[in-house]
Amino acid sequence: MKLSLLFRANKKGLARAVFLLHCLVISVCSSVAQTLSPQAKISLITIAPGDEVYTSFGHTALWVSDPMYGIDKVYNYGTFASYTDNYYIKFLQGTLPYYVSVYPMPNQLYASQLENRSVKEQILNLSDAQKQRLYTMLETNARPENREYRYRFYYDNCATRPRDMLVKACGDSLRFVNVVDSTKSYRDWMNEYLTTQPWARMGMNLGIGYPADRTASSWEAMYLPDNVFEEVQRAQLKTPQGQDTPLVANSLFLFRAVTIEETSAFLLYLVSPDFVFAVLLVVVFLITRRQQKRRTRGFWLDRWLFGFSGVWGWLLIFLWFFTDHGVTTWNPAVLFLMPLHMPLIFWVTRQASPKAVRTYFLLTIVGLVAFFLYAFYQDYLYGFNFFLLTLLYRAFYQYRFASTQTEKLTYARS
Repeated sequence: MKLSLLFRANKKGLARAVFLLHCLVISVCSSVAQTLSPQAKISLITIAPGDEVYTSFGHTALWVSDPMYGIDKVYNYGTFASYTDNYYIKFLQGTLPYYVSVYPMPNQLYASQLENRSVKEQILNLSDAQKQRLYTMLETNARPENREYRYRFYYDNCATRPRDMLVKACGDSLRFVNVVDSTKSYRDWMNEYLTTQPWARMGMNLGIGYPADRTASSWEAMYLPDNVFEEVQRAQLKTPQGQDTPLVANSLFLFRAVTIEETSAFLLYLVSPDFVFAVLLVVVFLITRRQQKRRTRGFWLDRWLFGFSGVWGWLLIFLWFFTDHGVTTWNPAVLFLMPLHMPLIFWVTRQASPKAVRTYFLLTIVGLVAFFLYAFYQDYLYGFNFFLLTLLYRAFYQYRFASTQTEKLTYARS
């Protein structure tokens, strides 16, 4: 009886020990990257821009494939969770956490095919030691405690991260030849990818400030996946024997997007900011002409126009002082969308003082002209031109009218 109980107790203890040893082995194996075979392949994957705003600039990933050990992993640094608490607030503040996700290549190809986005592969001409080093770094970076990072559009994103991992793995043996145009600014590069997204292009140009107008070097321009592709395509790798060899052994398409019939350019223009604000300018012009003929001057239209501008101006102030995007500071657009319009437009127009009205609209004209000159010099007058002209036209009208007055008047109210 006692021997039976002792045997059962030992059996339970042995089972527990085996279980703990199994967990330990799994833990150790998961924390140490597997050794790659000589047949292993590491590729840089470039995915073409998509239709959604957040896919407009394309995507970069690293693919590790080893048929001998059944390894098929795509490392994607552009993942974020839309269900995160306070998602929209964190997105606006620039504190939304991004992380690296890992999945098989068939999953990536399937997603790209659904979105009709071309996928290009550059097979990297790395040594076995460089492949292993890069794979180990990627596996370490993909751990739950390491995978999150602070996304910054121009400086730290899904394109710069794979590039930086590649540079760390290769060290001084990797040399980029700077084939990407280094005369363009961050803003110039950005606008090239937003030609089919006029509202997004207008909003992003108004939302980012002076840092975006700094000239980007070839290295800095690699915040865009296509530029990473071009630099990697021409990069050189020094072998242990001291010889220079191309970094890319072979380039090929894994999926080529299907050409689809484009929407009529005229229909797209009808829903563009240029057309919408052009219509607004015409309406404001007609209303103003009607007021001139009747010799009446109500401020209801100005309260709507400049009040709206003021609300958006406060959003620019929020992006400037209360976010961590890195490119929304020193924004000259506050001269155009002046936050003080809300509430100053209501206060000034209720004073019925020609001097106050004249001063207010004169300062408004100066701000609008100053911003126009800056945007013209930096070449990003996209979408908001007619709205700026609308504000300028209305401000000049009110300033001119107030300049003819010498006494307080009672203005028509609405």
